[in-house]
Amino acid sequence: MSSSTSRDRLVDALRMKGGDGKHSYANNSLIQKDLLCKTKLIVEESIKEMLLKMDFPECIKVADLGCSSGQNTFVAMSQIVNAIVESYQQNGRNSPEIDCCLNDLPENDFNTTFTLIPSFHEKLMDTNVKGTCFVSGVPGSFYTRLFPRKSLHFVHSSYSIHWLSKVPDGIEDNKKDIYLRGPCLPNVYKSYLNQFQNDFSLFLRMRSEEIVTNGGMVLMFLGREASDPLSKDCFGNMSLLSDSLNDLVSEGLVKESDVESFNLPFYNPDEGEVREIVRNEGSFEFNKFDKFEFPFPPKTVECEEEGRYVDQSRRLENAKMFARSTRSITESMLVAHFGDAIIDRLFNKLAHLAAQISSNRYKTTVQCVVSLTRK
Repeated sequence: MSSSTSRDRLVDALRMKGGDGKHSYANNSLIQKDLLCKTKLIVEESIKEMLLKMDFPECIKVADLGCSSGQNTFVAMSQIVNAIVESYQQNGRNSPEIDCCLNDLPENDFNTTFTLIPSFHEKLMDTNVKGTCFVSGVPGSFYTRLFPRKSLHFVHSSYSIHWLSKVPDGIEDNKKDIYLRGPCLPNVYKSYLNQFQNDFSLFLRMRSEEIVTNGGMVLMFLGREASDPLSKDCFGNMSLLSDSLNDLVSEGLVKESDVESFNLPFYNPDEGEVREIVRNEGSFEFNKFDKFEFPFPPKTVECEEEGRYVDQSRRLENAKMFARSTRSITESMLVAHFGDAIIDRLFNKLAHLAAQISSNRYKTTVQCVVSLTRK
């Protein structure tokens, strides 16, 4: 199989694990839900400012891009719909009809998500909105046009735009790692950055055609602190997964050439890189950029003094939770490249490596939130 064919299959498999089983994204996305809660006020502010500028239209069309599957999809959409309804009520207006569009790639598990629509309607702040709040699925890449011109009022995307449209070209030297790991080779970092610049610019251009003037957009994604991109502290998100795969190579369970040819289509930018792309594309006004930090891998049980783990069984369980979360995100791409025979062993090894990390070796992962307005 050619490298280009393999990379195409990888992107075709870019989806979170569906269903509601033990390893599903629906049951292993607590960090993503936490970010939705932390950014609720930003979403509400963006919507209220947008509606004031638009003088409260009778119909509002909103889209969640990269919606994935499970409850988080409707946590996000509930926040949006409730903010719209509340804003209309506060200004003495009748609630509008609301068109809620859920987007993801065609292989996404939309069926599991659609079974949650009745409970979504029941939990809305104003149950009278149920009859005028419509939900639909829009399969397709958000690096293409998805909606008619000037039809969207508000766009939301959570944990999605750090996924690239393809594996970058020119990263053949990235042999032992499946992503960037500091200190990384300058040409490998540059290839990833170029791909993100091209993709995010395209994303903005597509949305600029679909969003009405003064329409809003809030994007949440994994980022990093602005620092030397070639330093050891800059990238670390997928390092343990790389280590786990290389351990399987040493055990003779995975071919070394298969690891050397596998790279994730993923990039976590810093604030400066995001601001520059928005400025250069030119269609959106930059309202706000916020960052939220959390430890990587996530830790839950600490000793009060010195912040160290004291319960080994809890520590292992936390590592297993981290492994399940990573599995729910990457399994489909790993299976497309390596097959499914190694998956259980790979993530058992990942959990073991995560449990070995002492508290003073934890790194910080950055979650970024950007609020934009269509000029």
